[in-house]
Amino acid sequence: MPRLKPFLDAQSPILTASGLLFLRVMAALLLLFIHGLPKLLNWSAELQRIEDPFGLGAPLTLGLAVFAEVACPLLLMLGVAARLACLPVLAVLLIALLVVHPDWTLEQGQFAWLLVALYGGLALTGPGAYSVAGLFCRSKVA
Repeated sequence: MPRLKPFLDAQSPILTASGLLFLRVMAALLLLFIHGLPKLLNWSAELQRIEDPFGLGAPLTLGLAVFAEVACPLLLMLGVAARLACLPVLAVLLIALLVVHPDWTLEQGQFAWLLVALYGGLALTGPGAYSVAGLFCRSKVA
C-alpha cells in the first residue's frame, strides 16, 4: 500500500509534478512536429503560402511563427522560462483562429483550440517541479 499512497492522495506533489511534465512535453511535441518543424524544414515553400495578416512580410511572419512553434516548445519541454514561452504560442494560435481563419467552425479549429487550452493552462501553472526551472526551486517533491 505505501507505493500507491502518492496515487491515492489528491494533493500529491508527485502527481502534480508528473502531470505538468506530461502536459508540457506532449503539448510541445504536438506543436513542434505538426507545425513547427514542417515550417522550418520547408522554409521556401512556406514563404509562398504563409498568411501575412498584419503586412509584416512573409519572411518576418514566418520567422515569428517558427520561433513560436519551434523555439518556444523546446523551452517549454525543458521547463525553461516556460510561462513566457507559452505567450508567443498563444499569440500565434489566437491570431490564426481569430484573424486568419475567423470563418473556421469549432470543428475545423479544434486542434488549435486544444493547443490554446494546453498552452494557456501551462502559462498559468508554470512548468512544475520536474523541469530545469524546478531544479533551482527550493521546494522538493516528496
